[in-house]
Amino acid sequence: MTTASDRRPWWRRISFTKQILLGLTLGVFTGLFLGDLVRPLTVVADGFVKLLQMTVLPYVTVSIVSSLGALSLNEAKRLGLRGASILVTLWVVGLGYAFLIPLAFPETVTASFFSTTLVTHSPPLDVVNLYIPANPFHSLANNVVPAVVLFSVVIGVAMIGLERKQVIVDVLVVAGEAIRRATQLIVRLTPIGIFAIAASAAGTLDIDQVERLQVYLITYTAVALLVSFWVLPGLVAALTPIPYREVLAPTRDALITAFMAGDLFIVLPILITGCKELLARHGITDASNESLPDVLVPTAFNFPHTGKLISLSFVLFAGWLSGTPVAVADYPSLAASGLLSFFGSLNAAIPFLLDLFRIPADTFFLFLATGVINSRFGTLIAAVHTVAIALVGTVAVAGQVRLEPRRLLRYAAITAALTFVVLGGLRVIFSTVLKPEFQGRQMIMERAVRFAHPATILQEPNDPADVPSSATTLDAIAARKYLIACVLPRNIPYAFRNAAGELTGFDIEMAHRFGRDLGVDVRFREVTIAALPALCAERRCDIAMSGVAMTPRRASAVLFSQPYLDETLAFMVRDHMRDVFGTWASIGQLEGVTVGAVNVPYYLAELRDRAPNLKIELLPPEIDLINEEPRLDAFMLPAERGSVVTLLHPQFSIVVPEPSPVKVPLAYPLPMHDGDWAGVVNTWIDLKRRDGTIDQLYRHWILGQESAHRPRRWSIIRNVLKWAGNTPAQGCQIFSNCGQRWPV
Repeated sequence: MTTASDRRPWWRRISFTKQILLGLTLGVFTGLFLGDLVRPLTVVADGFVKLLQMTVLPYVTVSIVSSLGALSLNEAKRLGLRGASILVTLWVVGLGYAFLIPLAFPETVTASFFSTTLVTHSPPLDVVNLYIPANPFHSLANNVVPAVVLFSVVIGVAMIGLERKQVIVDVLVVAGEAIRRATQLIVRLTPIGIFAIAASAAGTLDIDQVERLQVYLITYTAVALLVSFWVLPGLVAALTPIPYREVLAPTRDALITAFMAGDLFIVLPILITGCKELLARHGITDASNESLPDVLVPTAFNFPHTGKLISLSFVLFAGWLSGTPVAVADYPSLAASGLLSFFGSLNAAIPFLLDLFRIPADTFFLFLATGVINSRFGTLIAAVHTVAIALVGTVAVAGQVRLEPRRLLRYAAITAALTFVVLGGLRVIFSTVLKPEFQGRQMIMERAVRFAHPATILQEPNDPADVPSSATTLDAIAARKYLIACVLPRNIPYAFRNAAGELTGFDIEMAHRFGRDLGVDVRFREVTIAALPALCAERRCDIAMSGVAMTPRRASAVLFSQPYLDETLAFMVRDHMRDVFGTWASIGQLEGVTVGAVNVPYYLAELRDRAPNLKIELLPPEIDLINEEPRLDAFMLPAERGSVVTLLHPQFSIVVPEPSPVKVPLAYPLPMHDGDWAGVVNTWIDLKRRDGTIDQLYRHWILGQESAHRPRRWSIIRNVLKWAGNTPAQGCQIFSNCGQRWPV
């Protein structure tokens, strides 16, 4: 006999958890199959997340006010003291694992391209505006969660002594139930939302970034899984009457949703409901205290959770990666600073901590890259942390915590053994199978060009054809039918010879573009900086394109174009000397330290004014830092080009002293007394700035970002089945013309 349930569609007959897992599996497969063609699904993913967010803040406000208002004064005090003790215990767990993670890191050396974070600093955390709501309605409208919670706590505490408070409490309880039901309606869409989120993440994830950061990503993921599925649930089982296998069971759907969305906030109501059901099932709560999770969870949400504290390990990873590790003696300071700064956003806290411990600020971009994966595992830890707070906190207030030495010792022994196996195993893997290999030289010497064009080098004494001395530069270029661009061939990254011996770099590509825009060929002449004025005067150099700094003395010998880039005066120092070059005040107190500097009087004067006691050794203008091993401990070098040099010599780091960084304008030297030619060059620079060429080359050669012309993301449809091309122009317009044969 066929029942009504048998007539339902097959997907309605499986459990909700299995529906979520099915959506996750199909989403990952869809993303891998279609690659970046799944981008339209981000609209569905974002819409689902916003639907979940819609009811959370009203629920938090109503639940805190109603739950606190229903308590007596003694109950509120007991809740605060015992809840705080549980929170501190979980903080200790989080900090402990953050400091254990570096044990898995192998020995390595590294460096990185320039980052604008070397010369910019994040604004300080505004604790007052974050936590104290001058206008609660503004905080509600702008999703300022800490301020909303503080407002709700103040109102809830104020209600404790009211005589007729039950009238308001009853209304708020009904409102909270209405919001909870609305959330349940939205939660029914979770399988669809998880499918869209998974497909978008799997289809657009940058695989190159994952490979670069594999040591930290793998370690963080392993530790996150250990903490989420044993350390925190095991602690709950050790302290409460709830068995380990039941700790996460009622909230598993919410945990999956939080993990995939990377957002704890959207599942708070679901976590609270699951915890209340579990506590009631074990007879821990009754009518008088069943609303305790409604207070504990939203309140604890505004304090740093275990996932955030484990993210402190990124500071240790960045120090390891940049060759400036944080000393063990500094761990207490890091713990205190991290705990306080993590009350705000991670994206504000991490740059502050990197700067505080003198770790290259450009590693913050690596943190943003790890966020694609780690934010989800961090959210998973945060969700389990929230469950632990709700369960252990409620049990503690109910007076049913079990402090049995045998159970606690067994839990500690298993935790220690699992931690040793995970971290020790990863250390062995990273030191053997996945041992990282520093490829700084390859990163710059084998770097692809954006505007490919062979460079023709003029060989002496092959001079250009004679032109009348009275002719302008434009006339000379027209007569010989090519532009002569003089270059300094060791001026990395503006002009240098790559691994194949070809002339390449930022200004080499600019020269090719200039020639194309003028409608002539380009020929390069390799020169020295001292020879430039004479070569320009003799019409053997129409323009010098090689990252030349503009100074008053140089401007008296050649005509400069308008600046096209600004560099920042910095020091390239050996890693162990980063601290002493951090400020101009500390540099001014140095004695017995020799700094190498190219003889550019204008900037040498700036250096002597700021650090009069510093010993300076003048270096030849054509010093070959590309191939020679630097013998000094420090060099005055612009941060932009010095960062690239550290890729070749990773034992050095770039430091921009504080305060008041010195800017170094770069411009193109031109023949004197030829204003018409200078006008052409200036107009062209302005055009290249406006059409994005300078910005593209800056990001490629200075910041080290990949070319916009890189191949499309790997996918089955493109790389295995060959049903779509590797460029946007070749790719299938899958949502509009899939009836046609997709081009290969």
